Amino acid sequence: MKVKLTKDLVEKTKPSKKDLFLWDTDLPRFGLKVTPAGRRVYIGQYRGPDGRVRRLTFGPHGTVTIDQARRKAREKLGAASLGDDPAAEKLDARHSPTIKELGERYMIEHAAKKKASSQSNDRWLLDKVINPHLGSLKVLTITRADVADIHHKLQKRRYVANRALALLSKMMTLAEKWNLRPDGSNPCRHVEKYREQKRRRFLSPEELARLGAVLAKAEAGEPAKGDRDFVRLPPAAISAIRLIIFTGARLGEILTAKWEYVNRELSALLLPDSKTGFKSIPLNAPARAVLDSLPVLDRNLYLIPGLKQGTHLVGLGHMWKRIRTAAEIKDVRIHDLRHSYASVGAAAGLGLPIIGALLGHVDQATTARYAHLQGDPLKAAAELIGTKIDRAMKAKPKMRRLK
Repeated sequence: MKVKLTKDLVEKTKPSKKDLFLWDTDLPRFGLKVTPAGRRVYIGQYRGPDGRVRRLTFGPHGTVTIDQARRKAREKLGAASLGDDPAAEKLDARHSPTIKELGERYMIEHAAKKKASSQSNDRWLLDKVINPHLGSLKVLTITRADVADIHHKLQKRRYVANRALALLSKMMTLAEKWNLRPDGSNPCRHVEKYREQKRRRFLSPEELARLGAVLAKAEAGEPAKGDRDFVRLPPAAISAIRLIIFTGARLGEILTAKWEYVNRELSALLLPDSKTGFKSIPLNAPARAVLDSLPVLDRNLYLIPGLKQGTHLVGLGHMWKRIRTAAEIKDVRIHDLRHSYASVGAAAGLGLPIIGALLGHVDQATTARYAHLQGDPLKAAAELIGTKIDRAMKAKPKMRRLK
């Protein structure tokens, strides 16, 4: 039966003993199916490329409005008139893997090539962030709106939101490569990342002095009577902190460093594999002095030995909390010691490329955070040059004798 479908007509049509079909006069091939049980479903019908009749459903009345169903029908039926086969695409979507299944394939085929720490981060994002929100959705049907929704829900955890977006985008790119989505259909595209506030915490000379005093007391052993700043620490922990701040190395690089990595001739710690691959860490005089004070233990390959035989130190983060409390630098992380190393170099007038090379930065933008510290050295240099010119101009000249 052909009628002009309206909301009022849809709701007033009574069911019969068989499925009742009402076809819209305004949009050909768009209609309504009323079941004997009274369920009203918007449908569309067309002939596929093979000449067979295909039928689409656009949702039950009440869940979708007639206007929403008509818009969707106009899109799908219009595509069918151009040779597409929306019903077949829908069938493919049913066989499409879920986001959770794609994540597992990502971990096996792609993340396995990454470093262990990166794999751990990806696994955490999948299990704690992506899967709880999107895991049950089909890879083929996930939309930009789905991605934007999870990103928005995580707006109070901006760093996590941005990392999850980056991981999901990589998974969608691989989905295209693995023929699970059409090329160029990445739903993460145009979802803008949140601005992140980068930490720029460096230790001042006074704070460095307090930190040094705390470490020196801990190194000395027993505290003086009534000394509240004393922190009891294993010698390995003190050495680790000193090496980090004297070299600018990452915490993991120092804790997992082995004696075989130490090259005395080059005065360097040669790491075969770091966050950025092979890395040479120059060892200055203070760092060499720390190395010289470290015991070489039997059956332990690590510079910073742990409490158990053959292991490296663990739990330095908990010890650091006690150290920074005693030194009155409560907002400083261990990683900020690396920042402090760089800031001292910048304040001394070293160029950013040199600082980046010392820290092992691959991206110059990472080193650029220290650029603002170069202002003072430039002023000092200008003062020095001006002073020399002023002295030269005020000096008594040696008059040339005319011949």
